[in-house]
Order: sequence, then C-alpha cells, then structure tokens
Amino acid sequence: MQTAPRDKAARTLDIEDVTVRYGAALAVDGVSLSIEPGEVVALLGPSGCGKTTLLRVVAGFVRQASGRVRVDGAPIDHLPANQRNIGIVFQNYALFPHMTVAENVAYGLRARGARGPEIAAKVNRFLETVQLGGFRDRLPRQLSGGQQQRVALARALAVEPSILLLDEPFAALDRNLRLDMQIEVKRLQRTLGLTTILVTHDQDEAMSVADRIAVMNRGKVEQFDSPVAIYDSPRTLFVNGFIGSSNLLAGKVAAIDGGMATVALDAGAVLRLPAPSGLPESGGVLLSVRPEQLILSAIPGPELWRVEPGLSLPLGGQLVHEARTADGTTIKIAEPRLAAPKGLPRVYCGLSPDARPSLFPRST
Repeated sequence: MQTAPRDKAARTLDIEDVTVRYGAALAVDGVSLSIEPGEVVALLGPSGCGKTTLLRVVAGFVRQASGRVRVDGAPIDHLPANQRNIGIVFQNYALFPHMTVAENVAYGLRARGARGPEIAAKVNRFLETVQLGGFRDRLPRQLSGGQQQRVALARALAVEPSILLLDEPFAALDRNLRLDMQIEVKRLQRTLGLTTILVTHDQDEAMSVADRIAVMNRGKVEQFDSPVAIYDSPRTLFVNGFIGSSNLLAGKVAAIDGGMATVALDAGAVLRLPAPSGLPESGGVLLSVRPEQLILSAIPGPELWRVEPGLSLPLGGQLVHEARTADGTTIKIAEPRLAAPKGLPRVYCGLSPDARPSLFPRST
C-alpha cells in the first residue's frame, strides 16, 4: 500500500475545497488552504467554527464529504491515519498513564515497526530535544503539565512526521508556562523545519506563533493572511471583532474621490480615509479603530470629536480610558501608562497619525 512521503524535507500541504457534513449540518464548508514548506499556520476561531474538524480531516480521523488533502502534491485521502506520517499533539496530551516517559515516546515508533537500537536512539534524541532526558523513567502522573506537554511533543516528533498538527496544546497551561511553551514549540518547529498546523481559539497565541492565520467562522475561512495583515487590515467585521480589541463608530459616506472617502461620523467629526474596494459611494458605514490608534486632546480640531471621559484602568504598561461619544457610543483609548499626562482634562478624541482604521458598509 502507498504511504505518505517520509524524508526530512519540509512539505507543502494543500487543503482543496474540503467539506465535512454531520447530517444536515455543515461543519467545514468548502475550505481551501495552501501551506508552504516549514510554515506554521494557525486555524483560529470560536468554538464550533470547524477548525478542529478540519485538523482531523488532515490527520485522517474524519472523512470529508468532498475535497482533497495533498502533501507535496500527492493525495493522502486514501491513506488511514497511521500511514499518513503525520504527528499530532492533542489538547489533553493523551499520554498512556501506565507507561513511562520513554515508553510513551517509543509507542509511535513501535507501531511503525521500528526495533530496539533505532527506538532507543530516537527516544534519547527527542527527549533531549525537549529537555526531558532525565525524566525517561517517570510516569505521566509524576510530571507537571508543561512536562507532559513536552512528552507528547517528543512522541509526535520521534516518528519524524511530514506534517505536525497541534490541537490546542497550550490550553491547559497557566499563562507564564503557556508563553514559555509557545516559544519552545516555535523553536523546535524552526529547528526541525516542520510544516505545522496549530488549532487555537486564543488570538494572542495565533498572533505570536503562526506565520499565517486562517480565521474561521461557521465552517468557512473569512481571511487567510499574516498576523500583521489580519490585525491591521481585517477584511470582514467578524475578523475585525475577533482579532484584538476595536472600537466601532457609526457614520455616513459623503463622497469618494481619488480613492479617499469623506466620512461624517455620528460622533461629530468629518474624516478623510482610504476607501476599501467595494465601499458604496453613499450610505452608512462603520469605522473600526484600535484603542491604541486613538488619541486624547484638550484642544478641539476639525478631525476630533468630543467625548465624555469615564474610568481609566492601568493594564500593564498601558493606561486604558473609557469614554462616551456624543451619539452615546462607548469607546476605549489606550496610551502608554508612563507617558500619559496627569491632571489635564482631555475631552476631545481623534485618530493618531499612524492609525490604520478600517471601513465597513453598515447594514440598515
């Protein structure tokens, strides 16, 4: 029987128009993604959006209704999961509780027909790779959550997979350990040159670990782009609201000229902004701007609008202000905490010079 490629070169992974149905419900709706060799792609979205189902299609645990999955151009849909040469790390790690660390790492190798010296060499190599060489004889219950995760990662890496799949592997870890493990996994992935898919609902995790992010909603991919492009230039209101924090200000388009839109905000300012493709030349719009892209001022101006200041909260290195606009919209403004002036009444708000706001048509 044909098996998936097994050499160490990084692989391309193409997901072509994949659809998965559970009865009448569409779990994955015609998703296509092309993942480059050695790239980390995050599948990001809320619970029930189809990201884990798509991961399981690639792994061979779920059969799609239509579409193809290819590794280096060769289809792998006909192969059972154990012949796809794909490593997977589950959210709960799925370690065998009665096996030692070394036995857990060796399990996949034995299942693939490896024998004595080869198994021992690879177990030693990958336990050292994840810095657990001294823990080989311990049972999973004798390890911390982070150590268990590293055992699961070593087990996935030991079979030298063509593709690495990570199914919310950091969800059970506390915040500090989660960051440490994200860095460690990224380091290992770069060192080994593995093409990797990470499933997560944590936007910070996706932004920090992934080379590109596929934002999913109701079984579809709404945007597949770099973390910076998704944050700065969201293509839909869903992506805009799911990634980061944003303020939505209602307004109307007065004119579009030379690629620039004149927008009258309900909050009271008139702004000239780049007009996205397809923006109607008149009608309601929503202006989306990140809290750190707004500024407060004590002096009025033509592109500023009046606000009523509310609470101010110190959040790490930032000071986040809550304010209310003249039309009753509550917005948030963030500025560096140590640079924020004290005792100055600032009742006007506007866009910072480097702001990159987004405009979306407003449904009536």
